[in-house]
Amino acid sequence: MVESAGGGPGDGTAEVLDRPLPDGVRRRVVAIVSDCFGKLTVAELPSQLRQYARFTPNRRAKFAGNAMAAALETDTLFRQRIGEKFRAAQPELAGALDSGSAPAAVDPLDVAAAAYVLRPAGWVKLVTAAGEEAQRADAERADEESRAELERLRAELERARDHTRAETERLRAELESAKRDLESLHRKLRSAQSDVRRGEAALRKAQGEMDAVRAEAHTRVSAAESESRRLKARLGEAEAALEATRKAAREGRSVEDMRVRLLLDTLLEATQGLRRELALPPVSVRPAETVDAVEPGRMTPKDIAARALSEHDPAILDQLLALPQAHLVVDGYNVTKTGYPQMPLEKQRLRLLGQLSALAAQTGAEVTCVFDGAELAAPVLLAPPRGVRVLFSKPGVTADELIRQLVRAEPPGRPVIVASTDREVADGVARAGARPVASAVLLKRLS
Repeated sequence: MVESAGGGPGDGTAEVLDRPLPDGVRRRVVAIVSDCFGKLTVAELPSQLRQYARFTPNRRAKFAGNAMAAALETDTLFRQRIGEKFRAAQPELAGALDSGSAPAAVDPLDVAAAAYVLRPAGWVKLVTAAGEEAQRADAERADEESRAELERLRAELERARDHTRAETERLRAELESAKRDLESLHRKLRSAQSDVRRGEAALRKAQGEMDAVRAEAHTRVSAAESESRRLKARLGEAEAALEATRKAAREGRSVEDMRVRLLLDTLLEATQGLRRELALPPVSVRPAETVDAVEPGRMTPKDIAARALSEHDPAILDQLLALPQAHLVVDGYNVTKTGYPQMPLEKQRLRLLGQLSALAAQTGAEVTCVFDGAELAAPVLLAPPRGVRVLFSKPGVTADELIRQLVRAEPPGRPVIVASTDREVADGVARAGARPVASAVLLKRLS
């Protein structure tokens, strides 16, 4: 928002702001205009703002912020009327600005916004100083957040190191215990071998004693070997259990990483879409951009009114699928039996999957089609079409429950659309954060 030169040299209207209006000051300016807006009559308002006369200040700032800012910039009479209402509401601040001194106890952003509306002498300096102060505050806040994040990461690293050391000590203790058990077995084995040698020596004295000693030694050796095998088997089971635990932990972390990454991609694309929707101004202003015209990406009041769609309009499905990282889950048989119930099930599946493949190619959304597989006598030989994931429910699990599992598996914040006429399915997925649409809406969109 750049003010063009005009007026006499005795006031601030001849001064020119050579840079974009800081965001903080712009928000305060819109708030001032929104508050003073309701104190003007409809005839005193510019024609493009009269449709917002009955709005509350908050809704007016939300939906008409850009229009009010543009009118304040280009319509001198409108700005003067807003300035008069502001003077009546804030006489002390207006008087201080007229005298050329800014109150020390007032927020610099409020002072800059009031100066932009009233245009006293030196108002450009106040706006510029407020922008620089806001930038310094943002830089300090970002530095504090970076330091806090660094401290948090350091603490997590230290906890991970402590956990690794504790795990290493535990495993070392288990290894020492196993070694002690093995040494004990070796001692028992040596003792048994000594008994055998003593028995062999006694054999020369008496054959009967030799047989008895040999049998006893053989029994002891067998017991020692059995004990050794048992302990080795237990050690192998412990190692297998430890490896299974580690694998489960790795798989659990992998799933959580995937969910967090998907949610992050969704937030990034949503942020980019919001930036395009708001048509944020560039960092520098060009002369051609000061010409009053409708730019690509902006909407007129007529366009805003035309955005409201019926819940049964298939265009609403296109809007949902255009959201970043959208995932469409289709209740297969519910859709096919709604659209073409007279066809055999196999042809119903093929027709629906072909149409969904075309929809996936057009929108780029992730598409999953779920069929009830509880009553299938044999596996279905089906090659899923490009861009469509095809799932059959397991025996004992309905397609409705499988759809709810798919919705619960998605991270919070990702747009998930479920196409089904089943009210129980629609209510269940809505509670889980998904958006249900009727099967008839999807059929209209596919046709």
